[in-house]
Formats: sequence, structure tokens, C-alpha cells
Amino acid sequence: MRLGEVERLRGELAGFVADVFGSLPRRDQRRWGECYLRGLMLDGRRKSVQPMAARLPDGNMQALQQFVNQSPWEWTPVRQRIARRLCGAVDPEVWVIDDVSFPKCGRASVGVARQYCGALGKRANCQVAVSVHAATDTASCPLEWALFLPQEWAEDAGRCRRAGVPEEVGHVPKTGLALGLLDRLAAFLPRVPVLVADAGYGRSVSFRLALEARGWSYVMALDPKETARPAGAEPRRPAYGGLGPPTLPRYRGPAQALPALVAAGARFEEVTWRQGSKGTLTSRFAVLQVRPAGKEACRAAQEHAGGRSSWDGVLPVRTLLVERPEEADEPTGYWMTNLPADTPIADLVRWAKMRWRVEHDYRELKHGLGLDHFEGRTWRGWHHHVTLVTAAQAFLTLRRLDPKAHTPA
Repeated sequence: MRLGEVERLRGELAGFVADVFGSLPRRDQRRWGECYLRGLMLDGRRKSVQPMAARLPDGNMQALQQFVNQSPWEWTPVRQRIARRLCGAVDPEVWVIDDVSFPKCGRASVGVARQYCGALGKRANCQVAVSVHAATDTASCPLEWALFLPQEWAEDAGRCRRAGVPEEVGHVPKTGLALGLLDRLAAFLPRVPVLVADAGYGRSVSFRLALEARGWSYVMALDPKETARPAGAEPRRPAYGGLGPPTLPRYRGPAQALPALVAAGARFEEVTWRQGSKGTLTSRFAVLQVRPAGKEACRAAQEHAGGRSSWDGVLPVRTLLVERPEEADEPTGYWMTNLPADTPIADLVRWAKMRWRVEHDYRELKHGLGLDHFEGRTWRGWHHHVTLVTAAQAFLTLRRLDPKAHTPA
């Protein structure tokens, strides 16, 4: 936005800040929070503190630097208020689980390590954060964030201390961080909608089972190499030879990778899921009932039955959604869901494809609002900056949905 546009919004923004930053104990903290948000929304190549302070009529680099890096305000209540307002306004069909990377130089920025960087498409020096977004086809916004702490950081107490990482924080896999975010959101929001994620999360059987144990529904992308059996497959128990413990039930043949399983029994139909910028988005999809059969799935089924000796050998049935465009020789996408088998295919497709909203979020968050422009190095500073960027996008999202959305709910 240009300076004049941002200045005209100051009244609305002040009401929004008074609401979502109401947990901040001091008036000057809320004042600099509102100033920082205007800096994020104002046009400019860099959204770090120094250039934002130079562009703002009331900018003060030292005050903004202290507010985002040193001030001890709690970000959790701010994010919770943003999440409540966004979910009330957006009424999300899905929550999308994803992660985003921030390329960095040097070793001092909290959580930075040489790891896969999605922003660059290769291994590079970067930070990685896990996020959960509320989404419909018309609106979306992040609800919660977690910074991934690589193992090398968890093993270096001095490095963590210098970056201000709390002692209780350690290395947690991204699926574990995602579960923590979902648990926190579920604790104060009225409902958990369908959960959507890419194959980075969907390939984890333990992650899917953890969602099921909490009673949540999901549509998760899969790797084609995942194995399964047809829903009609039944295990058999070999005849007992009279010596030693009885042989456990087993399936007759080996499990199949998803492409082979789909080729044997899929019937595709054309489904339209939304209107894109270049026209209607349509492709061909099929739904199959299958029994996931990897080692992790078998181990989980045994544990659910009370142990290996108590298991009847039957793998649970799940629904597989498969996409194969008309011009493609083989499927191009696979998704697993625990939703009922009679769920309309149009709903499954729409939810599976809802991840596009997260890419829209990241474009606005990074290119428009400076999500990856933070130059501080500490745990506190990173979380403050991400919370402020989330607040800026929430404000803009509420205005797009309803010009009067700045009025506290």
C-alpha cells in the first residue's frame, strides 16, 4: 500500500490492534505494534526494522527494534485472538498443515541449519517453520506457527542460550510440531475442520493415526510408492502344525504400490472443484477402498489390537482418492482420507486441492508483508515478527471479507 492508503486506515487499524493486542500490558507496546503493522503493509522492498522506520512518518528504529526483539510480550494470546477472529469470519472448510523456509546467511539466527529449503528447492542454510492455516476457496490466513529446531541446535546448549531458546524446547519432528499446533488450536477454537497436508505429512502413518486418535478427519497427500491391499483382501491363518506357537494370520500375496493397485480397479470420473484465473479447474478422479499395508501400518494395527499375539491380521480400510488427467498415462496425485466411504467425491477433491490457498498466503506473507525479511536472531524476536506479520495479513483478510470487519467480534 502507498503511504496515503495506510494513513487512511489508521482508525480501523487502531481498533483492530486494540482488540488483538489487548493482552499486551502497556499502551506503548500496543502503539509500536500498530506502527510495526503499518510498516509491514506499506510499500517497500525490505520490511525489516530500519527501512520500515525510515518510511513511516512516526517511525523510530530504536523503539521498533526494542519492541520486536527485546520486549517481553507474550505472542500466544495475540495469535489466539487472531485465530478466533479469522475462524469466525472465514468459517474454514479445512485447516491446511504446511511448512515454509527462510534462507539465511551465517549460523547465529535461531534454528538455522543446512537443510532442505523449499524456497530454493534444494538443501541450503535456512530456518524452517511449521504452520496451520484456516482456508476456504475464497479466503485463508495462518492461525499458528512453530519454529523447527534441528537436532544440531538441541545438542548445543550454548548456541540455544545465545539465541534465547527456552530450556524446555528441543528437537521435535515437523509432524510432532504440527500435532502440537493442532492440539493448541483445538483447545480454544469451537471445532477442528478437515485437515489437509502434502505428502511430507501424509506419508507418516503415525501422524495420520495420531489425528484419528483425536477424532479428527483428514485428506492427506501420499507418495506413489506407499503400499496397500484391496479392501476385499482377507488374511488367512495357516494350519497349525502342532509345534510352537500358532502362526499369525497373513495375506496371501504381497502388498502393491499405489499405481499398481489403482490400475487394477479404478474407475475415473470428471470432477470440477473451482473456478481458476484461466477458467474452470477440472480433472479426472477415482475413489477406492484400500488397506494401507506398510510396516508402520501393520505395526499400528498390532498395537491397536493389544499386541502381536492378539491381532487378527486384518488391516483397517481407508479411502484413497486418485487423480489422473485425461491427457496423462498414469495418475498424478494420491490422497488418503479417513472420512466415510460415502463422502461425495466432489468434496474430497475440493478439500484435497485446497492447499493452493497456502501458496497464496505465503506469496502475500513473504512478498507483500515481509515474513522472511526479519533480520533478528533470537527465538523471541522471530516469534514476535511472525505474529505481527500474521496480524497484518489477518487485518487485510478481514477487510477484504467485510470492510467493517475491524469492529471487534
